[in-house]
This record gives sequence, structure tokens and C-alpha cells, in this order.
Amino acid sequence: MKAVRLKGIKQFEIEEIPKPKIIHPNDVLIKIKMVGVCGSDIHYYSTGRIGSQIVQYPFITGHEAAGIVEEVGRKVTKVKPGQRIAIDPAVSCGECDQCLSGREHTCRKLVFIGAPKQKEGALCNYVVLKEHNCFPISNNTTFEQAVLSEPLAIAVYSVHQSKPTSKDNIAILGAGPIGMSVFHVLRIQTVGDIYITDRIADRLEFSKQLNPKYCGNPNKVNVVDEIKNIEPLEIDIVYECSGDLEAYQHAIELLKPGGLLVIIGIPEVDEIAFPIHELRRKEITILNIRRQSNSTQ
Repeated sequence: MKAVRLKGIKQFEIEEIPKPKIIHPNDVLIKIKMVGVCGSDIHYYSTGRIGSQIVQYPFITGHEAAGIVEEVGRKVTKVKPGQRIAIDPAVSCGECDQCLSGREHTCRKLVFIGAPKQKEGALCNYVVLKEHNCFPISNNTTFEQAVLSEPLAIAVYSVHQSKPTSKDNIAILGAGPIGMSVFHVLRIQTVGDIYITDRIADRLEFSKQLNPKYCGNPNKVNVVDEIKNIEPLEIDIVYECSGDLEAYQHAIELLKPGGLLVIIGIPEVDEIAFPIHELRRKEITILNIRRQSNSTQ
């Protein structure tokens, strides 16, 4: 089969590699039809790493994927050959303390496709995953839409963990796929006003279609001052979805005392310095999001 393999920093090559085979009775062989590009994929492509996750070349990236079931193991009952599916890229053990407590996303033996030293990704013709990782989609759902189920699941999990109320005014810093997914999830709930910031003009224009209270580009305006002029009591919850270092500072400045900072974006650096005294004085809570748990369905 063909695979797009990362061979070095900013170096991709299309190569022929062996087609994977079903080994275990709950395995599913999937013909990949569509793969999305996550921010983590861009990190692996441009820098070869995210923190301690360092690419060993050659390597196949890609974890936002959808396809068609080609073959199933003898104990598989959830899907059948020919069925169209979306993929959950996190393969958990189901036996450790984390899995048994409902935290499969922090499984002690977690294997994530397209993650260095874990499992090759989906930028290839075929992959083998467990039945547990396969989610049937309707014929009305396109593969492009199915690929977005993974970032959307992250958004569903993030909003669920942060528990916004109808009184909460919210800022989303970063209007990429994750930020817009968070926005979509919030729109079907009852929350206060939503404020959007991003450095990319096209993303802001797209976000305006969803009618946020405010859209601002920090490269052009002082977004903190403009939002505070509208919300003098400041923001209840900030979802940081960009990984941009300046956005963390903006988040802390925007949050009201007792506010919540939800960190979803992945920064390019290993360490971030927070203004600890402002965090302390405002008694800001920081909630880190690690992918998602039980949110794909």
C-alpha cells in the first residue's frame, strides 16, 4: 500500500509499505478515505516533536481519519465490511486504573495513532484498529464531516468539563478547527455572550457567520481593551485554542476574579511562564484538556 511518510523536518515522501493485517479477533482493517491535519501534525512536520514526543523517522502522521471497513476479526460485532466509519485515534487498554475510572484518554498504556513511539498514523491506504475505535456514520455524512468528529469530540469534552452556565460570558482565543468546534458546541447550549479572537483574517470572517458578540484580530487591535469595554466585569470562561503564547496573557487579563481558563491549544514550547500574582489575586482556575474521553459517539 502507499503511505505518506515523514522523513525529516518538513520532508514528506510517498512510499510503498506492507499492508497491515488483522491479528486479533477484535481488529478491524480500515480503508482510509479522508485524513484531516491537526495542529499536532504540523508540529511534527515543522519541528519533529511536541515536548517529549519526538519523531523517529520515517514516520506516518495523521489521526483525524475516516474510511470504510475492509475486513473484521472474528469477534467484531460493532461494524461490518463495507460500512463507513469515523475513527477514534486513541487506543486504550481498558484495564488500568485510569480506564476503569472512566479516564480512557489518560490510560497508562494509551496508544495514539500518528503519535511518535506509539502507533503509525492514518496518512496511508489502510490501518488496523480495535472495534472500540470504530464509529459507524450514516450515508448522509461525508467523509470530510466524519474526519471532523475527532476535533468536535475534543470540543464536546472541553465544554462538558468546564460546565458553562447561562450567565457565563465566554471568550474563545483561536478560531481554528478546535476553536470553531468549541463555538458550535456552546451555541447549542444556553450561555452568555461569546467573544472570538484570532490572528488570521479568514478565520475571523468565517466565525462572523456564527454571530459572536465580538471578533477581533490581536495583530490589528487591542483585543483585551476592546472586550473589556464591552464587558467591564470581564469574562467568566476563556477557552485557549491557539497555543499562542500571547493568548495566555490575554486570557488572564480577560478573566474576571474566580474565572476559568480552559487550555486546549498546544504551544510549540515546553514551558510557559504565567503571571502568578495576577492568577493568585484573581483566584483563576486553570483546566487542562487532554484530547477527549467518551465524546466521539
